Amino acid sequence: MEKPSWPSEKQLNRIKAIVSEMSKRSMEDVRIVVSPYRICPLGAHIDHQGGNVSAMAINKGVLLGFVPSGDAQVVLRSAQFKGDVNFRVDEKQYPNHSNNKKEETIANGHAKLEGDNNWGRYAKGALYALQQKEHCLSQGIVGYICGSDGLDSSGLSSSAAVGLAYLLALENANSLKISPTENIDYDRLIENGYLGLRNGILDQSAILLSSYGCLLHMNCKTKDFKLIRPLDMESSLKSETQKEYQILLACSGLKQALTNNPGYNYRVAECQEAAKILLNASGNSHLEPLLCNVEQEAYEVHKSKLETNLAKRAEHYFSENTRVLQGLEAWALGKLEDFGKLVAASGRSSIVNYECGAEPLVQLYEILLKAPGVCGARFSGAGFRGCCIAFVDADYAAEAAEFVRKEYQKVQPELAAQINPETAVLICEQGDCARIL
Repeated sequence: MEKPSWPSEKQLNRIKAIVSEMSKRSMEDVRIVVSPYRICPLGAHIDHQGGNVSAMAINKGVLLGFVPSGDAQVVLRSAQFKGDVNFRVDEKQYPNHSNNKKEETIANGHAKLEGDNNWGRYAKGALYALQQKEHCLSQGIVGYICGSDGLDSSGLSSSAAVGLAYLLALENANSLKISPTENIDYDRLIENGYLGLRNGILDQSAILLSSYGCLLHMNCKTKDFKLIRPLDMESSLKSETQKEYQILLACSGLKQALTNNPGYNYRVAECQEAAKILLNASGNSHLEPLLCNVEQEAYEVHKSKLETNLAKRAEHYFSENTRVLQGLEAWALGKLEDFGKLVAASGRSSIVNYECGAEPLVQLYEILLKAPGVCGARFSGAGFRGCCIAFVDADYAAEAAEFVRKEYQKVQPELAAQINPETAVLICEQGDCARIL
């Protein structure tokens, strides 16, 4: 598989020209953060419980052009939003939880508070995270940020991509040497500490640790990770029948910010309550109430003590954790069809056991599974909004994309009408990790 070219020279030059004009500096001085979106084929909704997850970056994402400002001032402009954002790196930042405020989510994953020009809060969140880690910044940035053109990126961890882009830019401008694993924690401070979202570390890890051609495996309890390259991509014994694959991104048209949806945080709390009951029943009440601390045997023995909803959440965790481990083996052996079946089963468990699928997403998931050449599909992201992903035989990708577009229009004409037909179903490739050019 040929490595996809993203971003293009045309994109880079356009961003450099804009930042050059904003800062009155040469285009050669402009640095660009490439922060990709991610997909999670297996490991849905178990990262916050310390489970095993899989992920990969794709060749779409956030680009942030910047130059050090020469003083403490930060000046930011966005391709998606009106108005500049201005603040200083020597200003103390405090949590900006917005769970009780009405939000709308726009194309590249920022959340905009109604009546308030607040699209720059991820940049302020990055400063908050660095301050919490006791870094004293003296250098601001002049920057321009944009998401992939025309793509509704909800469900692809665009918020993590944005947060990490600002972190990398501020760190670079201040000559801070921060490792990818440290930045996973820093970005989680943005999401958890600054914005109040109770998510795990999957999104940040996928964006920072992915490598083209590999599947990232992460144990969210230990934070150990490994990159798994399929046998067929590195072996001289590659099968002639092994097909190349591509990734379909199918947009639902649903837009709702996670920080404004009680369903996400409520399910996290349900998982923790299930863990607490199971740990108490097995004599391990001293352990943190996370499902990763419950042994599989203890779960089987004591799961009857869980009321219906908690039983479903626990069943999703333990079955999904098993699917991840099976999927890693299938990927390593180049068995994409077996891998795809596990992805489809993950999608089904998210619907039945985790109960996170809004009806349009469920319909989109089912349409994808019927599309020609598709071997597996599931929601991308939390399942309350956004898109679905699918793995498809590269020879059938265009046909499958057209099939999904037409079938989704039949079942959700109003939502489909809100989506740009050219980006309603995108054919993507794997990408590389976040980096500075």
